[in-house]
Amino acid sequence: MTQLADIIIFNAAILTMDAAQPHANAIAMANGQILAVGSKDSLHHLAGPSTRQIDAQGHSVVPGINESHIHVFGGSAVLNRLSLFNKNGLEAITTVIQAHAAQHRTEPLLIVNSTDYTVLGEGRSLDRHILDGILPDQPLALMSPDFHTVWANTIALKKADLLHGRQLAPGNEVVIGPDGLATGELRESGAFNPVIALDASGGRDRLGVSADDEPQGGVSSQEREYDKALLRNGLKHLARHGITSFQNMDGNFYQLQLLAEIEKEGDLLCRARIPLHCVSGGGAERMKKAVAMRSEYHSRWLTSGTVKFFLDGVIDSHTALMAQDYADQPGWRGEPRFDLENFKTLCIEADKRGLQIAVHSIGDGSTKAVLDAYEAVRAANGKCDSRHRIEHLELVRDADFARLKALSVIASMQPPHPPGQCGLPLEPTISAIGQQHWPRAYAWRRIRDLGIPLAFSSDWPVSSVNPWESIHSAVTRKPWAVGLPDNRQTVAEALQSYTLTGAYAEFAENWKGMLKSGYVADLVILDRNIENCDPEELAEVMPVLTMCGGRVTFEA
Repeated sequence: MTQLADIIIFNAAILTMDAAQPHANAIAMANGQILAVGSKDSLHHLAGPSTRQIDAQGHSVVPGINESHIHVFGGSAVLNRLSLFNKNGLEAITTVIQAHAAQHRTEPLLIVNSTDYTVLGEGRSLDRHILDGILPDQPLALMSPDFHTVWANTIALKKADLLHGRQLAPGNEVVIGPDGLATGELRESGAFNPVIALDASGGRDRLGVSADDEPQGGVSSQEREYDKALLRNGLKHLARHGITSFQNMDGNFYQLQLLAEIEKEGDLLCRARIPLHCVSGGGAERMKKAVAMRSEYHSRWLTSGTVKFFLDGVIDSHTALMAQDYADQPGWRGEPRFDLENFKTLCIEADKRGLQIAVHSIGDGSTKAVLDAYEAVRAANGKCDSRHRIEHLELVRDADFARLKALSVIASMQPPHPPGQCGLPLEPTISAIGQQHWPRAYAWRRIRDLGIPLAFSSDWPVSSVNPWESIHSAVTRKPWAVGLPDNRQTVAEALQSYTLTGAYAEFAENWKGMLKSGYVADLVILDRNIENCDPEELAEVMPVLTMCGGRVTFEA
């Protein structure tokens, strides 16, 4: 007996991502899976009296977006915070911060996001004295767009016990001024986590990226419900943008437990993969914990099995690890967050246990070190389908492009991140890189043309999670100077990086990432035909309907 469809979408411009059938105009689904893809007439026999039939009005239908690099807990928390995106000058930021503070006087910490490194203009840097002038009597923390630097006022530094500095792991710094006291600039999470912990959330949204990766002293039922409410709001935000899967790039048991509870309550709107974040210590014990997370969570809705490392910082704060000196800071190349031999050992241990490895690596010196470690992994454990990843890859040595290919590394990159894209300024990043190195920066086209798997994402909340803004950036990116490589992608290429390659990056390409019979019913109906619209319109694309596992998770 023929199984009837729960839902049939017809009159659609379907981009399937299936090479055997790239296009179709109708799709039928039942029990969370795709029954058939084809024409309306060929699917007519699957319609019954209770089948919901949706006219897509000639608009695009695409596989559900797989956000392969986000921070869901932190992103969910940011939705409620003030942003200084595109705000510049002391007067402008003073006005908006003071207005916001007047409405949030009871907050134990006022966190303000998207504070550009050059927010005060050329030659002026934020410090605690400037922030004291804006808000002297309430703890204040301004977060940089890349989430790698915080500027705090004096009362926040005192409450976090940082005013006199603190001994930290390599790569983290409480910047000290000539007076022997903290300037207010806190570089990397090891330096600013004590300030963020002052927040109403207790900093629990950042525990997945810190050394103390589980809440200390337990979490009250009220705090747990607060955290779940944040995540529910974040999941709705993802579904609204057509996202049906996400791969987190920080994680711990606590996040998995929260999401499992949300799933049990029927509110898990996206499929989630949560890693274990590994800092410079822990060794074999950390790997055992990652294995335990994988063993406990391994469904198609909630899974683990990845270990995430941070090997360096970011270019703007000169904490990325470079192969050569920074162009604007001779004699300095940054420093790794790990002892590199210990890092190799940890990677070998992770791979031996069948764990996928993902490494934050922005500078070309860092990427060389990651590839050295992956070569050591292969020498120690043999070649297998490990699908180890490098996150960001903003600068790559010429010699290392071939190594990425030879080692079957997944390049996980973010179209909103290059300077000049999505409202980001060119400076200070391009000067720190140096003009002679620009051809090797954010090299999407070279990576794709070499056949290296290229997964796109936003790194939310570093950038907007809106994939259509990201795809617009990928399709329309302009070189910084004449003669530089053209890194623009086609719409089909960018979409593949957000769907099928995203699924491949989490070993799931045999059941999601395409619109194909037998695959899960994860899809998005858009408000236009993206193959026919002007590339400049792509940033304006909005989902009309998002479906995950056959369930409508968003409908305009």
